[in-house]
Amino acid sequence: MSGRVVPYQCPYCGEEDLRPYEPEGDEDVVSGAWHCRGCTRVFTLEYRGMAAPRAMAAPPSPSATDPHHPGGHQPPDPEPE
Repeated sequence: MSGRVVPYQCPYCGEEDLRPYEPEGDEDVVSGAWHCRGCTRVFTLEYRGMAAPRAMAAPPSPSATDPHHPGGHQPPDPEPE
């Protein structure tokens, strides 16, 4: 498996003309970088892994929102005009 993640477009300008960038004596750039021919930026991508889905909160119980259910709250009366 390759260590290079293939981008579809430049994250800065959206250009799709991307080429692998291999630095020549430039230690500041990590291998696996990409060169955008549109904006001339060099960037890298990193795969961090899969995120766990968030736990969904349970919907409120009917007794808390239904004014006709015992224990439910009554909505406020509209103000007279």
